[in-house]
Amino acid sequence: MAKLALYLLPKYLRFDKSQPFITITALLAFFGVGIGVMVLCVAMAIMNGMTKEFERKLFVMNYPISVYAMSKKGIDQQLLQILKTHFPQFIFSPYLRCNALSRAGNDINAAIMIGVDIESEVALNEVVRKAFENHDGSLDSHKISSFKSQDFSILIGKELSSRYFVESKDLLSFYFTQFEPSALGLFPKSKKFEIFEVFDSGLKAYNEAYIYTNLNALQKIRNLNAGIYDGIHIYTKEPFKDIDLIKAFLRENTNAEVGVEGWWQQNGNFFSAMELEKRALFIVLMLIILMASLNIISSLLMVVMTRRREIALMLSMGVSKKEIKQSFFTLGIVIGGSGIVLGVVLNFIAQFFLSTFPIISLPADVYGTNTLPLDLGLLDFILVILGASFIVCLSSYYPAYKATHVDALSVLRNE
Repeated sequence: MAKLALYLLPKYLRFDKSQPFITITALLAFFGVGIGVMVLCVAMAIMNGMTKEFERKLFVMNYPISVYAMSKKGIDQQLLQILKTHFPQFIFSPYLRCNALSRAGNDINAAIMIGVDIESEVALNEVVRKAFENHDGSLDSHKISSFKSQDFSILIGKELSSRYFVESKDLLSFYFTQFEPSALGLFPKSKKFEIFEVFDSGLKAYNEAYIYTNLNALQKIRNLNAGIYDGIHIYTKEPFKDIDLIKAFLRENTNAEVGVEGWWQQNGNFFSAMELEKRALFIVLMLIILMASLNIISSLLMVVMTRRREIALMLSMGVSKKEIKQSFFTLGIVIGGSGIVLGVVLNFIAQFFLSTFPIISLPADVYGTNTLPLDLGLLDFILVILGASFIVCLSSYYPAYKATHVDALSVLRNE
């Protein structure tokens, strides 16, 4: 069986001057499958790269796991200490949140002020950490101590700094939703904070809205006792697994009215839409390979039609129909399979050029990056190869099946 296929392959793949369209159709199938595989691989790499880039950026705004209070009592220091004792491998950072309005001159902007324990926060928040790093990347302990010693000092984003034309050591006024009595009635609390440092998260909306300060500052503004928090941010390397451990521990060992949420749950709709778009793109681009495979069918059918006499002779000489089917099926697999190999090679070349040279430039304020992120996962690569191989096999089977139904007696009598 294998010997017959090896004998017929070079014979049927050779360019035939009398039937040039057979070779042209085979070449179209070869290049079509190759380009289809390349486009599909690159598209999957871009989708994966964009998804991971958005995940990385969302990590800035959403911590891996958050424990939040579900009552006005908040979360106390005792619960925080229990969690630290039971999960020493995690990093914990308690926080307070407060909505406010920032003001500079006649310009006002909505703000989300977050009170944090700065020593804990720099251990799990990359954005805050960078604000306290030296030029060599090491943490400046003096700056951390200085920030902690000044209750009403803040970290603001680059966009807010540019909008208000303020920088370190300047004062910035804030108005809070809490009210305080005055001679004319109740008025929102106001307080001036000293800008300690300016951070850059890479996200314009984040830089404009988020402001970090000390826990003590928000405790005083909200009239809270020390050791009372709105929630606890938790860093863990495996949040998908560890969130169940935290939920189980809190349910079995405490009576605290708290909820536990992962960063992916806070953005579930967004990532569901990304995954749906990726699947739709996979199906649509797979149609390119399907269209190219039609050339395999037409090419093999033309070979069968032009080689009817040879097929009849082989059948009359004792070659089985199974061997004939195997030979033409192998011919289709060689055309399509070599196209898949070409597509894989073109895919790596395309990804190299896209990642090395600035062929496509993205607006950083929209996508969070100015280069095209590429990340072709092993599973996606395998699915592309398996899908393309299935289509090629399916396209090769029908012409091979038709080759076995050549009426040898009729063909030899008439041709």
